[in-house]
Amino acid sequence: MAGIPDHIKALAELSPVEDVLLAVLRKGLPGIRVKSLIDQHEKFPLVLVRRDPSFGAWSGDTRFTDAARVVVNTFAADPDGDQDAAILAEAVRVVLRNAWLKPEATGTGHGHITRVELNSAPRRASDWATSSGPVQFADLPTGIWRYEAIYDIRIRKPRTRPFSPLTHSQ
Repeated sequence: MAGIPDHIKALAELSPVEDVLLAVLRKGLPGIRVKSLIDQHEKFPLVLVRRDPSFGAWSGDTRFTDAARVVVNTFAADPDGDQDAAILAEAVRVVLRNAWLKPEATGTGHGHITRVELNSAPRRASDWATSSGPVQFADLPTGIWRYEAIYDIRIRKPRTRPFSPLTHSQ
């Protein structure tokens, strides 16, 4: 099976918002699992990042090429799971703020954050039935705590692309 041709890949200006946030949060939260999907037998603590399908904007402005609403769930296990999940949610907020204020420090290669707004503050959520975003399981495992926050994020495309249609010989 053939992959997507390079000249088609060159048309893409953006990295997916989730990829930008995964890179930023993995760099900013060393030692914490940061993912966009839950494994069948997950390990905790965990930060789960998902783009919310209810909001997205592209205004044609090439400087701000994507805007998204992103749901960030933080999970931690007992004995201090409730407190740890809350602290992890706050740490996520700080990492996102720092990535916005100092984009040169994040250096992910996927682009960078140009704006972060907290749409819904981190709050304890007892099960997936209360989730704002897509879910995978009906209930959390026993002894696992989840906090959910919602952010409105703007990202800018990477400053340089490894492939450019202007330099590609066809």
